[in-house]
Amino acid sequence: MGEIASHTALPAPTATRVVDKLVASRLAFRRTDPVDRRRVLVHLATDGRAVVERVCGRVERRAGEAIGASHTPERAQLAELLEVLAVRA
Repeated sequence: MGEIASHTALPAPTATRVVDKLVASRLAFRRTDPVDRRRVLVHLATDGRAVVERVCGRVERRAGEAIGASHTPERAQLAELLEVLAVRA
């Protein structure tokens, strides 16, 4: 849960509650790490992947609408900055 919390900037207890809800909804499942049995791995289920793809598609469409379809220098700069942020996260 610690890795999920750090990647999502959520407090660990909140990350645990979110994962609990995803597991209860059968959108994700937990497995013990075969290499380190102290760790628990969280995986998206097939339905969970479908939700992520649907949401990401909506976000991409809305971002495209907000940014515009033209390729301007500002848009290129924004893409570069977003990539830097993604790498640092």
